[in-house]
Amino acid sequence: MDDMMQREIDKDLPENGKMPVLFIGHGSPMNILLKNSYTESLVSLGKSLPRPKAIMVVSAHWLTNGTHVTCNEKPRLIYDFYGFPSELYQVKYPSSGSSDLARFTSEKVLKARVKCSNEWGLDHASWAVLKHMYPHADIPVFEMSLDYSFNSWHPKMIQYHYDLASELGDLRRKGVLIIGSGNIVHNLGMLDFRNIDAKPFDWAVEFDEKVKYNLLSGNHRDLIEYRNMGRTAPFAVPTLDHYLPMIYAIALQEKDDQLEFVHEGFQYGSVSMRSFRIG
Repeated sequence: MDDMMQREIDKDLPENGKMPVLFIGHGSPMNILLKNSYTESLVSLGKSLPRPKAIMVVSAHWLTNGTHVTCNEKPRLIYDFYGFPSELYQVKYPSSGSSDLARFTSEKVLKARVKCSNEWGLDHASWAVLKHMYPHADIPVFEMSLDYSFNSWHPKMIQYHYDLASELGDLRRKGVLIIGSGNIVHNLGMLDFRNIDAKPFDWAVEFDEKVKYNLLSGNHRDLIEYRNMGRTAPFAVPTLDHYLPMIYAIALQEKDDQLEFVHEGFQYGSVSMRSFRIG
């Protein structure tokens, strides 16, 4: 990235010289079509943020052996869901990619080798959210995968992701909006498919509230060691794929960064839609 481009980026950055970081609970693909309190919160969020030069989404839906970033300039749209209304598969989000910033990301991380990929595109963890935040698809987007070669809840494995994410702070100063897209509570086996507004399970609410408390108090240790947060943890986080994007977001929280929730609530009884902004 040349000096002229960096000066242009610096001009548009917030006063503290860095972009915020987001964690978004993306939930069901049906939210792409729905107008509800959750999707309206995304619309408001997009309007309130400094305009990014690019967006990097850490996706719960791109699980790989090792860590990858999309380096294609024209990422394809991936409809990684099945059995939904046909109109969902007609939705488009023709954003460009950002190969320069993706490669910068791959070079910045020392914790692991981050590989450039032209085989993936934008899955719905990205575009289902961005469709509401930036409906004109006029900001370049690239994704980062989750290394799922060790799907283990052991704290050392989660710490690995936390440490990797903590190396991404310079992206914020390059004008990149980093979004972790997953869900804090995500139990598909317990979903009430018939009712998006189903009353949430008591165990789901209990775990979500414990996470909320730890987020507000800055207690990242308990969030990494989430299995020690009580009997509700295995029900709330049966697999790590949707929990890890939150770990990436909190790893980027710096000393002067405040955390605020942009949405709270549940869908289908067992999916927390809690979303927050850092910085």
